[in-house]
Amino acid sequence: MSTDRGLILLSAGGTGGHLFPAQALAEALIARGFHVDLVTDERGDRYGGSFPAQEMHIIPAATVRGGNPLTYAKTAVVLGIGVIRAWRLLGRLKPKVVVGFGGYPTLTPLLAASLRRLHTVIHDQNAVMGRANRMLADRVEVVATSFPKVHMLGEKNAHKAVRTGAPVRAAVVEAAAPYQPPEPGGEFRLLVFGGSQGARIFSDVVPGAIARLDDAHKARLKLVQQCRDEDMERVRMGYEAIGIEAELAPFFPDLPQRIANAHLVVSRSGASTVAELAVIGRPGILVPLPHAIDNDQLLNATALSQAKGGWLMPQPSFTPHRFAEDLTARMDNPGQLAAAADAAKAVGNPRAAETLADVVEALAEGREIPAELRGATA
Repeated sequence: MSTDRGLILLSAGGTGGHLFPAQALAEALIARGFHVDLVTDERGDRYGGSFPAQEMHIIPAATVRGGNPLTYAKTAVVLGIGVIRAWRLLGRLKPKVVVGFGGYPTLTPLLAASLRRLHTVIHDQNAVMGRANRMLADRVEVVATSFPKVHMLGEKNAHKAVRTGAPVRAAVVEAAAPYQPPEPGGEFRLLVFGGSQGARIFSDVVPGAIARLDDAHKARLKLVQQCRDEDMERVRMGYEAIGIEAELAPFFPDLPQRIANAHLVVSRSGASTVAELAVIGRPGILVPLPHAIDNDQLLNATALSQAKGGWLMPQPSFTPHRFAEDLTARMDNPGQLAAAADAAKAVGNPRAAETLADVVEALAEGREIPAELRGATA
């Protein structure tokens, strides 16, 4: 295949929830002979080594939030500078399509792209559209979605929607393997993580829950847990005090394989996490981030739990006592875990990145988007 099909510019906020689906699309486009560049913020450098872009561009971004007039003025200045820099960048790169994956760093490149009348796409991974994407929906050509129904898309933009599913990286697809339930009384592999930034609640709750297990269940446990740097030492000491060997780290670059190796996952319910659990086919206890403005993680977790692919546990209920009870119940019921793994797998979409690449490729070549992809609703 020719490797000179032009440049596609991807833009994503600097967290795994935005960058992982962007990476999945980048892999699919590169395999089709396109070049890919990435626009992100400073946080994206954490993933720069694994993101397959030929070049990464850092452009100023600012969170748009309420405040006093001075706050608004500072935000407007940062965004204005970002749009100017993005305008110049697009003039130099001349991409065929600009694709945004959410987060405020996508605002300036997509706004500049719409002003230059370039082909534009935004993808939203969640069951409710994020704020940055809502601000862009009026300006772009295509709104790609993961779910058949997307809250806050708006009726006037419903005609732009195409349902592609949630793109997952090649490493996720490659990690997918039949679920092997734990043997009765045998080793039980538990994986705990809180998204790309970690989540303190798991450091606060999980060690106390493990301490409440009886000796037989403790002896079976093989634990891998993500911890923030500032929580690492207290969590390590907590496990040492109860005789539990745990592998702790602030970030796991091989997370897809670790998910595949787990008998049970305990995690937040960001869109990328839920998509990866489904594609790999592993049961999870999902603890949505509370107090989120749009309740996106709650809706993501609800979708998987309603499909019987996992269990929703709101954070107020996620206490050491409650989690110890739930963990014991899961460890004692391998058939239930296997059924949940099968149900999660049934709703996974390993071809979502390819489908989104079909949309981008059609725009790049001036073709109509396949009609069968239309139909996401507001």
